[in-house]
Amino acid sequence: MSALVDLHRHLDGSLRLATVHEIASDLGLSVPEDLCFTPGMGLMEALSRFEFTLSLLQGPAAVARVADEMCQDAMAEGTQVLEIRFAPQLHRGANISRIVDAALEGIADRAGLILCGLYGEPPSVLDALVDSAEHRRGVVGIDLAGGPAPGAEYGMVDYIPAFKRARSLGIGRTVHAGEGRPVDEIRFAVDHLYAQRIGHGVPLLDDEALVERVIERGITIEACPTSNWQTGIIETVADHPIRSWIARGVSVNINTDNTLLSQVDLPAEIARTAAQCGLSPLEIEYTLDCGRRAAFGRE
Repeated sequence: MSALVDLHRHLDGSLRLATVHEIASDLGLSVPEDLCFTPGMGLMEALSRFEFTLSLLQGPAAVARVADEMCQDAMAEGTQVLEIRFAPQLHRGANISRIVDAALEGIADRAGLILCGLYGEPPSVLDALVDSAEHRRGVVGIDLAGGPAPGAEYGMVDYIPAFKRARSLGIGRTVHAGEGRPVDEIRFAVDHLYAQRIGHGVPLLDDEALVERVIERGITIEACPTSNWQTGIIETVADHPIRSWIARGVSVNINTDNTLLSQVDLPAEIARTAAQCGLSPLEIEYTLDCGRRAAFGRE
């Protein structure tokens, strides 16, 4: 197997367990026994688990430490192409710029950094992330993460200007879409947010015209089968559509999403997906090649 590629790994879900206990102890906090994801728990319950890990990462020093450790861990598992994503506006021990710089300090040119806006946030937050990305080469992309809440004041349409500006600046665009939600969300991300990659994208095959558009434009799906199983989007990893995507010629790569919360590293994620979805070594190589070609970069 060639060098591994992980384009979808969240900083606040990928701490080392020893680091969690150490920082929690320093802060006088107890680590919840049910911190990690469990199969079928549901997306909203899974998202709630980030509240504790975020509480450990409020200052620049902790952000830099975890970013550094994530790069070390990726290298140790054989992952040579890594992109780390997080929402710096949630780390309130300093302003967004200082938190982003802390992550870049920890990464030290070993990975790309993606800045996440969250569904429901004011568009000004996405604008601020694009501002932070504009003059930092290490920031390779922006993302829309989390999930829409009923009655939220802001929706995907409100983020069009920020994603349009990111495109004009050569900043990569990826969007969490179709993570337990209808295919319309993927279509909107592709057609109106200028997405080059889609996080999760499970119901893609529900729209044949969209499948053709995704293939034609070379849009890559960031597959996270273990995470989708744990959040109840699929009943088992074997139900993930990745094999059908590959058969159709969709560009797709396999990712961890959250190494701590999903209790998985990339070799284990690939092995589980290959075994349960019936992927051949050649098909796994296809996903790795897709990932290498889809990685964001800044000139």
